[in-house]
Amino acid sequence: MTQRPTTRSVPARPAFLRIVALMLVVAFTGTGCGKFFKKDKDTVEGKPVEEIYEKAHGSMLKGNWDRAEITFRQLIAQYPYGPYTEQALMETAYAQFKSGKMDDTVSTVDRFLRTYPTQRNVPYMYYLRGLANSGRDTVFLQKVWKLDASRRDLATPLQGYNDFSKLAENYPNSRYAADARQRMIALRNLFARHELDTALYYLRRDAWVSAAARAKYLLETYPQSEYQNDAVAVLGEAYTHLGNETLAADARRVLQQNDPQHPWLSGDWPDYPSSIRKLNPFAGEKSAVDMKKKD
Repeated sequence: MTQRPTTRSVPARPAFLRIVALMLVVAFTGTGCGKFFKKDKDTVEGKPVEEIYEKAHGSMLKGNWDRAEITFRQLIAQYPYGPYTEQALMETAYAQFKSGKMDDTVSTVDRFLRTYPTQRNVPYMYYLRGLANSGRDTVFLQKVWKLDASRRDLATPLQGYNDFSKLAENYPNSRYAADARQRMIALRNLFARHELDTALYYLRRDAWVSAAARAKYLLETYPQSEYQNDAVAVLGEAYTHLGNETLAADARRVLQQNDPQHPWLSGDWPDYPSSIRKLNPFAGEKSAVDMKKKD
């Protein structure tokens, strides 16, 4: 009798695929890739508010502003009411400010002031919003070209001035009031410099009436500013070209009394940009202050 050769049994295809899939799962888990299925270790969901706050505050102490902001926002989402929420909202604004997120800072401060209008830290929030608004429009080109801040849009610095003004007027005894007043002075000088640059622009284009009007506006709106003597010099220059000898002489007399070293008195002002400097689209006229710094 002929013996048939023996044959190896082959598992059914579905069963074979199940075995392979099981082996892959075991290997996947054993090599650590199964971590993707584990719960995120940084999650704060369900944790006590005190623990979440300490975690966020710890990130701030390390200077990790982005992580602190995220954790504070998670705290506010889980615990929308309570003292920890008030503090978290304030520290969120501060973390955003330190991260350079000025628009977000202003939005967070506005939310705080709407929600807690009588909270004891309201003066600080006005102060923080003033800081954010003062530097809100700072741009990269300003650093690259060393562009005078007075030549950019002054809308948000004006908002910053108003924030500092509210703080100084409504909370005069606040620990932030004195610094707010100093910043208001700096901002007023910034606004005055903007008006002076405009007046010099008109002078360079022989628009004498417009130059005189802008100089008078500077003197009336920002009295005692850093650029008041330059404004008087603009008046003297404009009236001289207009042929009004009486007003030109008045301007000269006032300038001799208040700033006898001003270069306009010796005919050395205004100093317009050189041909090379004109190639810089961000360059403008130079004031007497620029010349004094150069000297």
